[in-house]
Amino acid sequence: MALSPRQKQNYWRYSQYALLALITIVLVIVADWGTLRDKVFNPDIIAHQFPGVITVALKNTLIYTALGFVVGLSLGVLLALMKISSIAPYRWISTLYIELFRGLPALLVFIAFGYGIPLAFGLRLNNYVTVMLALGMVSAAYIGEVLRAGLEAVPKGQYEAARSLGMGHSRAMMTVIIPQAFRIVLPPLTNEIILLTKDSSLVYLLGMSVAQYELTKFGREGISASGAGLTPLVVAGACYLIITVPLGLLARHFEKRAGARSRK
Repeated sequence: MALSPRQKQNYWRYSQYALLALITIVLVIVADWGTLRDKVFNPDIIAHQFPGVITVALKNTLIYTALGFVVGLSLGVLLALMKISSIAPYRWISTLYIELFRGLPALLVFIAFGYGIPLAFGLRLNNYVTVMLALGMVSAAYIGEVLRAGLEAVPKGQYEAARSLGMGHSRAMMTVIIPQAFRIVLPPLTNEIILLTKDSSLVYLLGMSVAQYELTKFGREGISASGAGLTPLVVAGACYLIITVPLGLLARHFEKRAGARSRK
């Protein structure tokens, strides 16, 4: 007897469940649980990582991310407004900046601010300023392009209505257009914070004191201890997930809200 399309679909789905269950059973059987416990999930090493991983590494990661985002958002708004400006040189400058910093690896920007600029200009920047500028200038290129798309997505009638009420161009942009653009681009902006959080790990390139360690540096130093194995990196990774998973859920929440508004 021929199977219906629904029956075929059900059999296919059940076969996938069976395959996944088989793979799980094989992994459980072949895994060396003693080595995994000692080298990857050692509870004694995990206990030794606290509270430093929270009070130092996680705190600094959040500080570096926040500093980079403040600079990136401020400069990104300016770049977005320049990109849609009627003044051609502003558009050229914005386009050049965005293409330059989106094309360069963040690693090179960190090296430039950490070593190149101090050597070239005789400046001494502390780590917080270096991370703030490096992360902020890279993220500004992405945020500027995201905000530019958001500004152009706001219906032109909103701007015309604001001008008809007697608002000047600047006031119409600040009170009507930009707030609506931010609501549109909240999901990608949230994703940009996630990227900033991970890019903050590049601070390990800079010389720093223990009090300035972020999560990746903390994990790298932890695995150098005798018998630590990969456990410190697992702890650092878990702390990253504490930051990024809620942000990912928040981004999906904003996407659903935006989708619901568009269907109305």
